[in-house]
Amino acid sequence: MSEKPKFYITTAIAYTSRKPHIGNSYEIVLTDAIARYKRLQGYDVFFLTGTDEHGQKIEEYAKEAGVSPKEYVDKVSGEIRDICDVLNTTYDKFIRTTDPYHEKIVAKIFKKLYDQGDIYKSEYEGMYCTPCESFWTESQLVDGKCPDCGREVKKAKEEAYFLRLSKYQKQLEDYIESHDDFIYPEARKKEMLNNFIKPGLQDLCVSRTSFKWGIPVTFDPKHVIYVWIDALSNYITALGYDPDGSSDMYKKYWPADVHIIGKDIVRFHTIYWPIMLMALGEPLPKQVYGHPWLLFGEDKMSKSRGNVIYANDLVKDFGVDAVRYYLLSEMPHAQDGSITYESLIERYNSDLANTIGNLVNRTVAMQNKYFDGVIAAPTDKEPLDDEISSLALKTVAEVDRCFNEYKISDATESILTLARRLNKYIDETTPWALAKDEGKKGRLGTVLYNLLEGIRFLAVLLTPFMPDTAEKIFEQIGTTERSYESLKSFGALKSGEKVGTPTPLFNRIDGEKLIEELTAKQKEQQETEKKMINSLEGVAEIGIDDFAKVELRVAEVKACEKIPRAKKLLKLTLDDGTGKDRTVASGIAKWYAPEDLVGKKVVVVANLKPAVLCGVESNGMILAADCSEDDVKVVFVDKSMPNGSKIR
Repeated sequence: MSEKPKFYITTAIAYTSRKPHIGNSYEIVLTDAIARYKRLQGYDVFFLTGTDEHGQKIEEYAKEAGVSPKEYVDKVSGEIRDICDVLNTTYDKFIRTTDPYHEKIVAKIFKKLYDQGDIYKSEYEGMYCTPCESFWTESQLVDGKCPDCGREVKKAKEEAYFLRLSKYQKQLEDYIESHDDFIYPEARKKEMLNNFIKPGLQDLCVSRTSFKWGIPVTFDPKHVIYVWIDALSNYITALGYDPDGSSDMYKKYWPADVHIIGKDIVRFHTIYWPIMLMALGEPLPKQVYGHPWLLFGEDKMSKSRGNVIYANDLVKDFGVDAVRYYLLSEMPHAQDGSITYESLIERYNSDLANTIGNLVNRTVAMQNKYFDGVIAAPTDKEPLDDEISSLALKTVAEVDRCFNEYKISDATESILTLARRLNKYIDETTPWALAKDEGKKGRLGTVLYNLLEGIRFLAVLLTPFMPDTAEKIFEQIGTTERSYESLKSFGALKSGEKVGTPTPLFNRIDGEKLIEELTAKQKEQQETEKKMINSLEGVAEIGIDDFAKVELRVAEVKACEKIPRAKKLLKLTLDDGTGKDRTVASGIAKWYAPEDLVGKKVVVVANLKPAVLCGVESNGMILAADCSEDDVKVVFVDKSMPNGSKIR
């Protein structure tokens, strides 16, 4: 017996800042579906997921929560693992970057790279974004803020160790260009090459001294190993990699067949990670697939927006398999997907209750009614039957193509197309009419056989998507033929066996009533989330003394112009009643032309610490309101108010 082909698949490890929402959970379900499909095909699969648990942000969150960093990550990591389990995912290992074996090997990796000259000590000075844990140069900022998350950055200068990305730039570029499938889809590959690699790689900061919650550098303990060497190494430490001699498990499964990651972290997985592996002398993963995001409606899910949905809440309302099916069917291949309660209920009722559920229920019911449940041999065939068998076999091939190209939503649509065709076949053959004519008994048995065999194909193909539902279908049609191998030909269902009792797979949902309940629940959750975020991010309630520290003054816009190299910034010259002009840079160019503001009176925060934005020193901030996701309005005041008037 030949050895099974191996398949090593990973998710990105989830950051333990907070409980993940359904958009984050999409990745683990996607990866699980691929892992299940490969197992179905006979692969020896190893499926890794886990949590990323170090860093300054964790240290700060733990401090705010009044617990140790370890206590904090234990709680959040537990929540993340619970969600993986709730969604019925079949990971083989759940790694935590606080696992002692991982920390030990990461320290050895760092030392090896340092000893061979790929890591060196220097000093970093730049703009630092705490939420992203990233350093940026002034030129990389957008409107003076982090280009990744749009939040405020602060100047930081500290001693640090650096990884020589520049040393491996040409080697990486050549590798990517000679391995067409390494970065997938193609658009992500072009983005990495043209936007990041070819313009020139800067060496990467890989240690920090300004916080302690991390893996210490063994030969320089005041430094902790910074995020990427720690986090990315999980893919090999989980298998038993060791610079001094790796395990048999590592030798068996590495290199990974595919890393499944979000599109926002493709850069780290296709630049930093390959260079780390090149420096270690290890093979690169075969493929990195950067999937799109799952949005709420048209917006990215955000706790601050109050549009966050959690997997465990959805499971309570719809069931595990329905949530899995929705996530996998709703996400396009290369574009962001969308989740709304309305579309979820529509898919549930249409695809699951009507198309699949109703098909299984009425077919099994007819088999019981007309043949006492015993499956008859297909003895009376007609040309119409060939359409069913042909489509069933084509569906197997189409699903396989879709999985190989990570077009998972297309795979679900292909399966649904077969289910729709089987429903149409019932209408075309009218089994209830055939049952009235004893001479048509053979034809009736053949029709029901074809329906049951088609349903068996559906059940096998649905296994990666809805494993529990597939199992229920197998039980209802009474078959032990559940292998992928059995789909090579149409007709593996054994006659003489008996079907089970028809039981509804999915009960229709009263959409209007459920949406009212879910909307009310979400509003309540939004208030809870806002309070939690304010607490975690330090935006707590303040007293009058705190408010009095902010100096708000009326100022008149004397002049206004666009700032070169900054599409979103305007430079305002203000008369704030002090006798000296005040310069303020404001990110409102999208909503206001310079001439619209000249002569208007605004409110300025007069005692804000100066900041340099795209070469302009900004001394203050004008007040504006976020009216919607893409609409900002400046707060104007009555022209009769004297310049310099204090707002109290």
